[in-house]
Amino acid sequence: MQKTGLFFLFAGLLQGQTYDLLLKGGRVIDPANQIDRVADVAIAGNRIARVSDGIAASDARKTVDVSGLIVTPGLVDLHAHVFGYEGALFPDDTSLIAGTTTVVDAGGSGWRSFDDFRAKIIKRAQTRVLVLINIVGHGMLGPRYENDTGDMDPKATAEKIKQNRDVIVGIKTAHFGGKGWTAIQRAVEAGKLADVPVMVDDHIFTNSGRNTREKLLDYLRPGDMHTHMYNDRQIELIDRFSGKVQPYMWEARKRGVLFDLGHGAGSFLWPVATKAMAQGFVPDTISTDLHGTSIMFQQSDMPNCISKMMSLGMSLEDAILRSTVNPARNIHRYPELGTLSSGAVADVAVLAEREGVFAMKDAWKNKKLVTKKIECVLTVRNGKIVFDQEGRAFPLWNTAGEYEVIP
Repeated sequence: MQKTGLFFLFAGLLQGQTYDLLLKGGRVIDPANQIDRVADVAIAGNRIARVSDGIAASDARKTVDVSGLIVTPGLVDLHAHVFGYEGALFPDDTSLIAGTTTVVDAGGSGWRSFDDFRAKIIKRAQTRVLVLINIVGHGMLGPRYENDTGDMDPKATAEKIKQNRDVIVGIKTAHFGGKGWTAIQRAVEAGKLADVPVMVDDHIFTNSGRNTREKLLDYLRPGDMHTHMYNDRQIELIDRFSGKVQPYMWEARKRGVLFDLGHGAGSFLWPVATKAMAQGFVPDTISTDLHGTSIMFQQSDMPNCISKMMSLGMSLEDAILRSTVNPARNIHRYPELGTLSSGAVADVAVLAEREGVFAMKDAWKNKKLVTKKIECVLTVRNGKIVFDQEGRAFPLWNTAGEYEVIP
């Protein structure tokens, strides 16, 4: 009888607890709602319930002290590789530990291979996986496929998008090494048929019959995205003689073309990024182009990319904007993603700003020494803690073999 009474007493206490998880005392940065202050974030089920000051720990089943840390919406990586491409990485192994709750696979699958992608990766991953489908039907399988204009079918691509709008958010064209504009033209045609944006990663060589100015001003539409913006081969951002941002870059931005970081193993160079940032040409979105090579030397996960942009003068608040709400808007998933608004899916990144001396490497393996870096310490995905670097949500153990229960 005594045990039964205690059970009902405990059940009654739980019924009085409004929230399942409370992140208490962190600096909340939610650009979508213009929030940048110390506050508490309460989660009920898999939704953000409330962002407010002074929420009582007794109101939550579990409370995690995040004082001294930064609390943001789950980061959105607009350019990652999790399928098809030879360097693809399973997203849960690389993204959740970086506070990245949403990744957009940039071109790994085409209309021929998308169903396989959906079954093998998207359905298995805890990470939210969205897709920029390749205009090449076979996807990103190397030059033999990516140079095959006969496999670039706008109608089949658009139809696959219409059948899978829950996860396909745009089109990617990449690595086309042939002459002319066929790859971009067909990607844009598919984009028009399906009413989605296009991301372009294009080889610009002297014998290609293409140039960056014409690409940005004559082919890409407002809302289309050019990735790898701080590389020196495919986009020609900086005039090599004057050191100035090319005038047509400003013109393209003015007409609504969007520029994405797309760090990767070959597409972020300190000389280009430094000159562009000094002139105010900043990324619209911060993304990683994370794959089997870039994860090793460049270590280009989202906190690493944010840290590099901050070292070039971008504020933390601005970097979070370009890692949450901006990419969500680019793929038309805002306000579903990129915010801590009440009712939004409870995807949260808890970050630390570390001080010291850190080496940040670019695509050519040149390093810059910086005194601050951003690091993920805890990730909430769909209302559940999925990564906890410091065990903040864990009960304490002592040498007496007893546990201290933390609510």
